Amino acid sequence: MHALQKITPWRAGDTLLGLGIGLLLSACAVGPDYRRPAAPAAHDYAPTALPQTTAAASGPGGDAQQIVQGMDIPGQWWTLFHSAPLNALIDDALKHNADTEAAQAALQAAWENVRAQRGAYFPSVDASVNPTRQKTGSVLSSNVASNSTLYNLTTAQLSISYSPDLWGGNRRQVESLVAQANAQRFQLEATYLTLTTNLVNGAIQEASLRAQIGATRGIIADQAKIMATLQRQQALGDAPEAAVAAQQAALEQSRATLPPLEKQLAQQRDLLAALSGRMPNESIDARFTLDALQLPAELPLSLPARLVEQRPDVRMADEQLHAASAQVGVAIANRLPDVQITANIGSAAGSASSLLGAGTGFWNIGAAITAPLFDGGMLKHKQRAAEATYRQSAAQYRSTVIDAVQNVADVLHAVQSDAAALASAELADRAAARSLAIARQQLALGDISEVAMLNAEQAWRQAEISLAQARASRYADTVALFQALGGGWWNRHDVAQTPSP
Repeated sequence: MHALQKITPWRAGDTLLGLGIGLLLSACAVGPDYRRPAAPAAHDYAPTALPQTTAAASGPGGDAQQIVQGMDIPGQWWTLFHSAPLNALIDDALKHNADTEAAQAALQAAWENVRAQRGAYFPSVDASVNPTRQKTGSVLSSNVASNSTLYNLTTAQLSISYSPDLWGGNRRQVESLVAQANAQRFQLEATYLTLTTNLVNGAIQEASLRAQIGATRGIIADQAKIMATLQRQQALGDAPEAAVAAQQAALEQSRATLPPLEKQLAQQRDLLAALSGRMPNESIDARFTLDALQLPAELPLSLPARLVEQRPDVRMADEQLHAASAQVGVAIANRLPDVQITANIGSAAGSASSLLGAGTGFWNIGAAITAPLFDGGMLKHKQRAAEATYRQSAAQYRSTVIDAVQNVADVLHAVQSDAAALASAELADRAAARSLAIARQQLALGDISEVAMLNAEQAWRQAEISLAQARASRYADTVALFQALGGGWWNRHDVAQTPSP
């Protein structure tokens, strides 16, 4: 007994020493330390430098746009179109859209998982009270002082357990969850960017459709006038039946183009209602026309090295790569020995009122070291799977970066090409309008027939449709460039972010 009493203090000291060593070792973590991939070295988006100024047209939406290298993007970039109805619609949608609400909840859940995993850094303490009534055989000695075979036993105790993070496995798990939460944060940013761009594009598309519908109705009216003229001429014997039949076919073909446009407009209104959190039967006060939208005079442009910092999809892929890297460390730590420290302290008595009495207390403390010896290769292959997942994430990150740079390059080409197309469409519209004016003068002088004049008017209406489509393309290209460059989320303060722990 005396020998045991002499040895016990040394064993307790050894335990404390082991715990201290474990805590010291926990400052290190096995597995790779994550480093972000290097930014792209490209300095432009085409083999030869792209023009810094677009072609210009004289009509609305035809102003030349200046591409400004390094220009920052405002958080509410859609306000650059100077449309109060559009601004109001987006503000309302940001408050009521279900997808953004779901993304906010997913971000909160991700950070709660981080907080939960951080709890493994600390000991777990459980309290329990266990009242029982027991009966033992008379041939056995009773566990209570009365030697009664029937007795009550109440046990109250605290149980403490702690696993020192010897190899940093928990640190890597927390690191992985933090990266996943950051990825979810950028998923939220991507959701907001998608919502706002869809709303702006929806407004532009509505405006374009309204212009096309107006021009198409004009074409139908012109065709109907030509039809009426030919029918009068046929009645007088001046027009053959074949000409009347051909005009009837042309009129019906023009009429057939109107319902699809009206269908697209109705569906566009349904889309805007859904994006703003409304049902299709709920009306939207905003109405959009091309003349009410102003084309931004300056367009931002970021180098590829800066682009990877701005794009939510690239940042999300980066965080997913980080999470996969940390999981390699988790898999390695799972293959190493683990230490579990446990302790119990409590009291046991024949009645609850005696729990704090003399001689009822007990305690124990111990430690266990567990090392995997044979598991059929399970842990080894899990580590290999984690390493393969990391390589997969690295390849996906590179692919995301290339897609992002290509996206910007494509939009820049579209900005230049569609500006030139609008200039040509405007010249064609002017030429058609001038041809119509000449035809009207000739009709007044009796030099041409009414049918010829109406055909000139129909050609002008067709040019109006092409012009509306070209104008809408320029607005849409501007939206696409803001989206391709990340949408200025780093400057936005209209959305409350879930704080990180």
